[in-house]
Amino acid sequence: MRADPKRYRELEDAIDGVVASYTGELEIDNLESAALPSKRAVIEALDHLKPVLFMGFYATRGLHRDSLRHAIATHLHAAHQLLVEQIERALTYDHWMGRTDRVLPAGSGEAVVLGLFRDLPALRRTLNGDVRAAYDGDPAAKNIEEIVFSYPSIEAVTAYRIAHRLSGAGVPMLPRILTEHAHARTGIDISPGARIGERFFIDHGTGVVIGETAVIGNDVKLYQNVTLGALSVPNREDAPGKKRHPTIEDEVTIYSGATILGGDTVIGRGSVIGGNVWLTKSVPPGSKVFGRGKSEPEET
Repeated sequence: MRADPKRYRELEDAIDGVVASYTGELEIDNLESAALPSKRAVIEALDHLKPVLFMGFYATRGLHRDSLRHAIATHLHAAHQLLVEQIERALTYDHWMGRTDRVLPAGSGEAVVLGLFRDLPALRRTLNGDVRAAYDGDPAAKNIEEIVFSYPSIEAVTAYRIAHRLSGAGVPMLPRILTEHAHARTGIDISPGARIGERFFIDHGTGVVIGETAVIGNDVKLYQNVTLGALSVPNREDAPGKKRHPTIEDEVTIYSGATILGGDTVIGRGSVIGGNVWLTKSVPPGSKVFGRGKSEPEET
């Protein structure tokens, strides 16, 4: 049984104070909740897409060809309804706020969602490569099933690969909601704008940060607490289009605690970067860099 507050008047005064703080002078005063996308609905859509990508790991009963189609259709119909509304809300809100001069074409939200759905078979093949890279790259992995069920890398990379496609389609807000949801669950922070190749594996993963303009090739392996970051925070007006984060070429391994900074920094193919290394300059293909090797930033 709920007890009424004993200091009711003080509670009401506190409520009045919070209400009065919504003067419209603060950036966070936004009361247009009906126009904003719903974070809950975006995450719910992700929870429908993950079973589509890994149906055998989410199904509660045996699957055959007919029941597989029904299960996939059930999830995609639900995800379609959620995503179309949230994408159109995000696009309309951005236009309404003057953040873009792009006019929302009729049905644009549905066009984006259908494009994403058509890409799901290719996305499944890419994720299969990520899972296989985890199995091949971690001697402690007992089987593929264990990796899909429990590895934070797969959770984070799955959310990233969906978010990256939405980001590439010009959808605001939703991609970051997806990757930050995965960040909260796994400790792995991947910007949806980063470009990541095939067979990507993050071992352990906690504390990994991959910035918006990072470019990562194929068959790259990172360990925990790796940062692929920027040398400095640019002026906001200079930020769009500026490459601020490093390029990691194919077949590179970066061990725990390494920090690699700068948009002009390139880690050459097949290099190995040791733990706790700090790099702000490029290294040629086949390099092995150990120790702290700290260098002065070239950018400002």
